[in-house]
Amino acid sequence: MRGVALLKTALVALLCAAPLGASASEIEVRGSQLQVVEDGLALDADFAFEFPPRLAEMVGNGVPLYFVVDFEMTRPRWWWFDEKTAAKRMQLRLSFHPLTRHYRLSTGLLQQQFVTLEEALHVLKRVRNWLVVERGVALADANYEVAVRMRLDSALLPKPFQVSALTSREFQLESSWQRFVFRPPAAPPAESREPREVGGQ
Repeated sequence: MRGVALLKTALVALLCAAPLGASASEIEVRGSQLQVVEDGLALDADFAFEFPPRLAEMVGNGVPLYFVVDFEMTRPRWWWFDEKTAAKRMQLRLSFHPLTRHYRLSTGLLQQQFVTLEEALHVLKRVRNWLVVERGVALADANYEVAVRMRLDSALLPKPFQVSALTSREFQLESSWQRFVFRPPAAPPAESREPREVGGQ
């Protein structure tokens, strides 16, 4: 009897621990890069992941999902702590509206509507021209470390789903940080302000 009781206890512990030990569903950062634009530095990034059926069902039933893209840019310094140059966060809200039968993807004041979930996810996975460093930020002539990631923000789920998020890997959709080195382009030399002679010799 004692052996059976111990076996039952071990089985219950194993069943309880299994969901917690399950790895999170992975978002893959396929590529990211910074480009110089008129207003500063803009980020392009591509993400890839399989959208769990349970999340698709939730969205179709009117539960919005919030995805977050995090950006960090630091300058390593051997003599002191690293300098955090910029840190940005973009929130993307994925929802479905039964009246129009359209999916909606919102970020800030920008809203886009899609006929299918696949179309909405295609845009969700492609971040384009996101201004992450303002033009007025002074950048040194040095190497910077850039880090990018995407994750599902389970803290913004309705309360009943937040409990499930603690144990279900379908709610733990996230990527690891992708890091790369960026060096700001050299500033063009200032033009001479001396008057130029126009025409003639």
